Amino acid sequence: MEAPSGHPPGPSDAGAPTGEERIGLAFEKAVEEGRAALMPYMMGGFPDQASSLAIAAAYVDAGADLIELGVPFSDPLADGPTIHAAATEALAAGATLESTLEICASVSERIPVVLMVYSNMVLAHGGAAEFARRAAAAGAAGAIVPDLPLDEADEIREALSGAGLALVPLLAPTTPAERRARICAAAEGFVYVVSTVGTTGERQQLPQGLAELVVATKAGAEVPVAVGFGIGTPEQVAEVGEIADGVIVGSRLVRAVGEAGSAQSAAQAVGEFLRDSLVALAA
Repeated sequence: MEAPSGHPPGPSDAGAPTGEERIGLAFEKAVEEGRAALMPYMMGGFPDQASSLAIAAAYVDAGADLIELGVPFSDPLADGPTIHAAATEALAAGATLESTLEICASVSERIPVVLMVYSNMVLAHGGAAEFARRAAAAGAAGAIVPDLPLDEADEIREALSGAGLALVPLLAPTTPAERRARICAAAEGFVYVVSTVGTTGERQQLPQGLAELVVATKAGAEVPVAVGFGIGTPEQVAEVGEIADGVIVGSRLVRAVGEAGSAQSAAQAVGEFLRDSLVALAA
């Protein structure tokens, strides 16, 4: 898949911002507006390609700062039932890496897109370098690889870096302090702090100790710190926005898409949630 005309230039273009720089600029813009950055998640190809394209456009139009775009995979170990079911439905509808990159390309001129992709999907399409090339051609700014341990990340990190893309690490509440320091030192784009132990999914309340974890992560990181997993209301978005540089909302939006019944209704539902969240963040 080649980059469409006018697409954000790749790393070979003199003076063009890298994916990591584009991510950083998105966080800086939010800071200038006096709030944390808002990063909604969507599952590529769920419930179908046309709906996904409409949802991605709605995210941008509603004012999202970045998009986390899930690449459907048959065994998404980090994902709870809502996102897992969405991946299953997307695959049944014919979603592929290629079709997900088409969604990325449709909005990446306007907003940084970070792919959420399991390592099997990276390696099974010609290897890490080929995946990085294709992701960069679609205008992606980076990738999150949730099943990629820090100690095994060099090949994929180098491939992404060579294409101008950031490898965004995950950090859990159970991560020991020494390992947290190593993750922060290697982080590109931002650090994705997982708010709670377990898989993705909406929670009634935010876990105790989250603020302390974010403070400790910020102390060791030279890039922004964003929090995801379990954030399902504008009020929770605002609460996390008080302590973190960015807020990631996933299952709540995927559920809204699944309940909507049409591409237009899905786009409207997610747009309303994001606008309400931005109002809460700015309050």
